[in-house]
Amino acid sequence: MSDRGERAAVGEAGEQRPSVAVIVGSANDLKRLDEARAVFAWFGVIYEVHVASAHRAPRRVLDLAEDAPRRGIRVLIAGAGKSAALPGVLAAATTIPVIGVPFSSPDLGGLDALLSTVQMPRGVPVATVAIDGVANAAILATEICALADARLARRLGEFKARLAEGVDVMRLLQGDEDPRADDERPASAASGAPAAREAER
Repeated sequence: MSDRGERAAVGEAGEQRPSVAVIVGSANDLKRLDEARAVFAWFGVIYEVHVASAHRAPRRVLDLAEDAPRRGIRVLIAGAGKSAALPGVLAAATTIPVIGVPFSSPDLGGLDALLSTVQMPRGVPVATVAIDGVANAAILATEICALADARLARRLGEFKARLAEGVDVMRLLQGDEDPRADDERPASAASGAPAAREAER
């Protein structure tokens, strides 16, 4: 797939260069990224998505890693399942942070991908989130970008303040502003979530 498989221009007016690149090992994994898309939309982070397999297209993966700093990418997010080599290969070929997302699979439930991603040798770190933890990967990427972006830092402050009020994370990110978590909300209040997700696609 083209390295412009997806690009979301949701940042500040006039800003076009993405600061985060999300790379998955298979086109089948693109559907797993909905929560990451919601995070980036809420924070106003420009991102791009690539499909590149470390096993089937290793040269392309290396090109993406090596070229990322020149293109202004500050963070790479890499999602892969089973023998998840993708995050480690990217981390070996770049100096910018790599966040690994182990994807679940029917075989071992994602444990194989988790161990492949987290058990990196000394000197080649990959910041690994939970199995299928794309939302946390996107939030961590946003926090890294916010180190050099005052607007993002303020937005993160707002986000953490809302969490402290008891807001459910994904309901907040998808536009449901009810400040109560799921177990505090009446059953009828939960019906808006699918519409919010669908409207974003």
